[in-house]
Amino acid sequence: MNAPTQLHPSTQLHANGAPRKFEVTCSSCNLRELCLPAGLDEEQLRMIDNIVYARRRVPRGDAVFQTGDGFGAIYAVRSGFFKTSLVDAEGREQVTGFFMGGELMGMEGIGGAYQSTATSLEDSEVCVLPYSLIEQLSRDIPGLQRQLHAVLAREIARDHGVMLLLGSMRAEERLATFLMNLSRRFVRRGYSPTEFHLRMTREEIGSYLGLKLETVSRLFSSFQKDGLIEVQQKHVRIRDIGGLEQVLAARR
Repeated sequence: MNAPTQLHPSTQLHANGAPRKFEVTCSSCNLRELCLPAGLDEEQLRMIDNIVYARRRVPRGDAVFQTGDGFGAIYAVRSGFFKTSLVDAEGREQVTGFFMGGELMGMEGIGGAYQSTATSLEDSEVCVLPYSLIEQLSRDIPGLQRQLHAVLAREIARDHGVMLLLGSMRAEERLATFLMNLSRRFVRRGYSPTEFHLRMTREEIGSYLGLKLETVSRLFSSFQKDGLIEVQQKHVRIRDIGGLEQVLAARR
């Protein structure tokens, strides 16, 4: 078995300094339906419990992995919120994605190295899934392999969606799409579809959507004036989902 990926200093350790697995298993995790394939029997769940090497606490502002780091593990977000980003030759950050509880990060690194930097937007926690163990279990549990393929497919679809945002949508459509996407993702986790707290800054939203900070601020104010949303600092309440959908329908 290959050595697991290097762990962050905050990973729990035995008294002798060796890293140890945490007590909460995949089978007892309340996010299991988001991370794991459906229909697993008890024996398969027990096998999958052995994938998670450690739980890692990630303080706000720390990176789980950085662009160019050698690939060794996939990270499941257990709690908190992350952004992935790249830095261009002039030192400007380009946000490429946002990840929340139950989502997997680092899949793009399977080719050999991570293609972005994953930074926590608040104090967070991830589960470390060494890819060598995933490969071994995928031979015995076809559903696990299908689940990974499904995640990869979602990543590809997300990348295509970002290309569509940046390539053809008006600024209003970009922000409306962003808010509706967040709403759907929160619903999957059992949260309200209309009220949520934005963990990212407006500047980071602008970077992701290809908009200037001033444009993002103006659009939030405009959406609020039109009765589509209500904003109090980073807390957003969607007042008219149909109205946001109409913003997108206007282009058809």
